[in-house]
Amino acid sequence: MSAQKRRAAVLGSPIAHSLSPVLHRAAYGELGLGDWSYDRFEINETALPEFIGKLGPEWAGLSLTMPLKRAVIPLLDEVSETAAAVEAVNTVVFADDGRRTGDNTDVPGMVAALREHGIEQVESAAILGAGATASSALAALARICTGEVVAYVRSDARAAEMRQWGERLDVAVRTADWADAKEALGAPLVIATTPAGATDDLAGSLPERPATLFDVLYDPWPTTLAARWSAYGGAVVSGLDLLVHQAVLQVEQMTGCASAPLDAMRRAGERALAER
Repeated sequence: MSAQKRRAAVLGSPIAHSLSPVLHRAAYGELGLGDWSYDRFEINETALPEFIGKLGPEWAGLSLTMPLKRAVIPLLDEVSETAAAVEAVNTVVFADDGRRTGDNTDVPGMVAALREHGIEQVESAAILGAGATASSALAALARICTGEVVAYVRSDARAAEMRQWGERLDVAVRTADWADAKEALGAPLVIATTPAGATDDLAGSLPERPATLFDVLYDPWPTTLAARWSAYGGAVVSGLDLLVHQAVLQVEQMTGCASAPLDAMRRAGERALAER
């Protein structure tokens, strides 16, 4: 399908753990893009401008992870409405004329992952954590949540940030102290955006019939909370679900193919995680 060799890659620091090469290469294989390659590069904020400035015309796009999602914005010619809303770019696409366009596929990826599990709309939700992923979660909830979102955070500064994001995204956000996070577990949808181990202590406080947990982690998996949630009969959406759905959108934008192979990409991700 490809007339010339094309390149793409994921950038970040640390980057060795990234599953993006596995997912994108699986997509290229299914799509018959034999001349496409996808790599990973350890790049921090300081090195990013020089790296992007040296890229040649063979480059189709970049995936970005922490700490580059905000740092890349000044280097771009255009930023999508979604990426601008959360001040985070995880996808850069290079046009034939060299223009650099940034987008955020995490937000629609979250919505798609929830939809795949039958969650089209919720009356309220809870977010555990207040980092960069939490802002994307709020943007996703702006599309599917009709009522209040309660964010459980560890500091007043984080609480203020989440309320500001809520105002910006037109989401009704109430903040609560992390010490009360067990109260979140009865929400129709709980989105855990915290680092590994942060929610382990909550696993012993689940209600008899929990609803839906979206835990953005994928390695190690399942988390203690996700495992207990499933044991209690609740629905669980994993970080791999998110990773695959956002990668599908990246592949489609970078290659111009109308439909990336979701199932093949998921299988490749599952195999890679099983081998770790």
